[in-house]
Amino acid sequence: MNTHEVVKDGDRKYLSFYPVNKEFLITAQFEKYHDTKGFNMITSSGKMQRYFKYGVIHFLIHDTAQQLYIYQSLDLMKQKKYKDYLFIPFGDATSGFTSYGGGRYLDIMISDIKNNVLQIDFNKAYNPYCAYTSGYSCPIPPSENILKVAITAGERNYGKPIH
Repeated sequence: MNTHEVVKDGDRKYLSFYPVNKEFLITAQFEKYHDTKGFNMITSSGKMQRYFKYGVIHFLIHDTAQQLYIYQSLDLMKQKKYKDYLFIPFGDATSGFTSYGGGRYLDIMISDIKNNVLQIDFNKAYNPYCAYTSGYSCPIPPSENILKVAITAGERNYGKPIH
């Protein structure tokens, strides 16, 4: 759950969000995966981070069928505080234009999935730390999580140059 702690007080004015849009509060059908192998997700620094596919969600955006994979971090699974934490990195048609080119993230908990249904609120989509400053190793959304539609909800491009 992102708190933007890398963005200091004076720089918070550079944060930008799309207007809240109830059309991006989505009811998705959840399909559980039983991934025992996992895979390495590349990061912005070129390092790999180990994730497992927890499942996939199916939903509609503007009457267009979409799907996103939900991942679970091997490192976080080992920590009691984060063992139920799930991660949805995604890109969409706004990536690199009005939203961060490296994609955005959504966080959920296993308990958010009820009877194979998940409420996803794209208004809560946030930028990785890499959008604000250099020196972080941020997971890059896999190609399977790049949507062809525009998600005009959640966080937009950070307004201050980082280099």
